[in-house]
Amino acid sequence: MPNLGPTELIIIGLILVLLFGAKKLPDAARGLGRSLRIFKAETSKLRDDDDADAPTATVVQAQPQPAAPAPQPLTTAAPVPSAEEQARALEEQAARLRAQAGAPKPQ
Repeated sequence: MPNLGPTELIIIGLILVLLFGAKKLPDAARGLGRSLRIFKAETSKLRDDDDADAPTATVVQAQPQPAAPAPQPLTTAAPVPSAEEQARALEEQAARLRAQAGAPKPQ
């Protein structure tokens, strides 16, 4: 497949503007950026988990393990949910309240 030159990229850009409109493109780009950021964070977490599970080449002296892990302090803060998670939780809560009140779903 030949490389895309600047004229081909400009033509593709003009077609996108004609298809989706100038108002929708920044929102679409913003959404794509957010999803790529989330994807990158999740894949890096997977890589970190894989690195932590990988066996090491060092020899470790056997030491007795404690019977139970140390209790966590009560002052640890819960992780803050992302904006998408908060919005989803609010939508679910609103749906439950509408169902209790017997109101029809908005369209």
